[in-house]
Amino acid sequence: MLNGNEWQHSLPDFLITSQALLAKSEECLCHLELFINDKDAIECLLSTLFTLSHEADALSLESIADFSRQIRHLLALASPHTSLQGDALSTLRDCFALLAWQLELVDTDTGILLLDDSEQLELLNTFATIVGFEDQLASAISPTRWPTALTLKSEVAPESIAASRIA
Repeated sequence: MLNGNEWQHSLPDFLITSQALLAKSEECLCHLELFINDKDAIECLLSTLFTLSHEADALSLESIADFSRQIRHLLALASPHTSLQGDALSTLRDCFALLAWQLELVDTDTGILLLDDSEQLELLNTFATIVGFEDQLASAISPTRWPTALTLKSEVAPESIAASRIA
């Protein structure tokens, strides 16, 4: 855990990294508009969300970390089974826009984000419904935090993804 001084020095770096990650995610979303279900673009989004959640965890920015993990979880479940286009991409873009907005609102002195999670939950519910995983929504938004060390989708055996969809 970082002390106050370390945290104050780390936050600006995190915000710069986050902006770069969010810009990269926008490129991936644009690529998916042109090439539906492009595996490289989906992997890029998953990797970006993983990195963002990991970096946010390091600074104890739980709301940002959890929302990133929840989006990543639903995207990882949906991507092999669902065509990511139209409303699904629009909702993903809204999720990334909300992340960007919330990053701007993090108090630079305390690291606190004084917002409720209703908009996050609404976007997660919308995305889960669009991609047909509303039954997985409860596990994605459970109060139990997702482990930071989730493997990238390419490192997960297909049968484990299928098993998580059935569970």
